[in-house]
Amino acid sequence: MNDSVRIHPTAIIEQDVRIGDNTSVWDGVHIRRGAVIGHDCILGEKTYVAADVRIGNLCKINANVYICVGVTVHDGVMIAAHTVFSNDLLPRATDPDLLSLRSSAADQATLLTTVGRGATIGANCTISPGIELGEFCMIGMGSVVTRSVPKHALVFGNPARLRGLVCACGKVVMRAGKDGLVPTGPHSCECGRIVN
Repeated sequence: MNDSVRIHPTAIIEQDVRIGDNTSVWDGVHIRRGAVIGHDCILGEKTYVAADVRIGNLCKINANVYICVGVTVHDGVMIAAHTVFSNDLLPRATDPDLLSLRSSAADQATLLTTVGRGATIGANCTISPGIELGEFCMIGMGSVVTRSVPKHALVFGNPARLRGLVCACGKVVMRAGKDGLVPTGPHSCECGRIVN
């Protein structure tokens, strides 16, 4: 870390964490060992980043976000407040005989989740384990995402369903029909970009 990294005095940064230039880590943030945070990022207050998590460059992670082991966040991602990722296929506190606590370390039941570049996740979302959120997709606030989301897809609800397509600029370029389908083919945005 260098002088361009801003870390609030109440943040907890464990050993072997790498934080890129011009990144801000706000109050009460906890970043576990081995995590890598890119340059020009913001980690909002009371956010938790688990061990070995990878976060790309130019990411905005708002307050009270929980990013567990096995999550990779690519460049330019926005994760709004109170979003929770999960990673455990077999979530139990103890062994089957209730004799001892299960370890919190990653194991064969830990599933990997990827957030594609430019994606946006709205406030209060829950992201299920083992899925991929495609490039420039947009997850509406309060959604429960239980399966992978294609690039440029607009999804929301519980469970989240396809509702349309969004441009890299964030504008909706096509709404899903009553059948829940979006017509295929290129769609143009008023900003001049083409969405496929």
